[in-house]
Amino acid sequence: MKILVLGSAAGGGFPQWNCACEGCRRARSGDPAARPRTQSSLAVTADGERWLLLNASPDLGAQLLASPQLHPQGSLRGNPISAALLTNADIDHVAGLLTLRESHPFAVYATPRVHGVLAANNVFNVLNPELVARRPMALGEAFQPAGADGRPLGLEVEAFAVPGKVALYLEDASAGPGFGSVAEDTVALRIRPSDGSSEGFFYIPGCAGMPDWLADRLHGAPLVLFDGTTWTDDEMIRSGTGVKTAARMGHMPMSGHAGSMAAFAPLKVARKFYIHINNTNPALLEDSPERAKAEAAGWRIAHDGLELTL
Repeated sequence: MKILVLGSAAGGGFPQWNCACEGCRRARSGDPAARPRTQSSLAVTADGERWLLLNASPDLGAQLLASPQLHPQGSLRGNPISAALLTNADIDHVAGLLTLRESHPFAVYATPRVHGVLAANNVFNVLNPELVARRPMALGEAFQPAGADGRPLGLEVEAFAVPGKVALYLEDASAGPGFGSVAEDTVALRIRPSDGSSEGFFYIPGCAGMPDWLADRLHGAPLVLFDGTTWTDDEMIRSGTGVKTAARMGHMPMSGHAGSMAAFAPLKVARKFYIHINNTNPALLEDSPERAKAEAAGWRIAHDGLELTL
């Protein structure tokens, strides 16, 4: 099974178009220690030919152009993307579906909650329903995704809810502290080959906490790609780039006693990569003390074009 990181940044990418923080300035200047990144998305394949897209970033068009593995193969028109799976309804995870509107057959997997969001917005009807099948996935039930033609992709996927928050544009302030969040609003994935040849990996681009049951589930995993949005909880406030904490946005910070580095320390995960990293996070900078601390704790910072094999 091969995993291709198409995009590794959080919403807005790195550098973010309207941001002049130190990291974004360095990325714009061509500083090799501040490598640009597009918005978070993965592609996975069991056979090297048919790929499952995990989240459809607004940068998907550029990501496809930058990935020879996903170029048209052997025919005038086509694309190796056989299906797309959405972990939530965030703009940076669904907007890229509009890039796939040119009469290309594929399937879209999402929870009923996310399918409802797509159905309520007519712009997504540019995905011809005769070509693009919208298939629901249930939480906690393993299934084998298939392309539009019904052929399984050789992968087994289980989606399960993790602590998090409803997408920003769906928040309901009248609904109390959770802003109307439900379990389906923040979904993690376990993906493995359907033939059982590998234990697979976990993809968790958004997560607001590490309850005991999640720690138990991740313990000893061969590979986890985990939410790395901010370094500290108050990062955006202290940097003057925002007014919300990481917790308010539905994310764990990397550092601190309640951060993901501390939570993962006893879990004996073989390979750990941070993904969905905000432009303000100093760990993006390869020469920063924060990057050194993350790497000393056994973490790697994902970058666009990273290829992993299980």
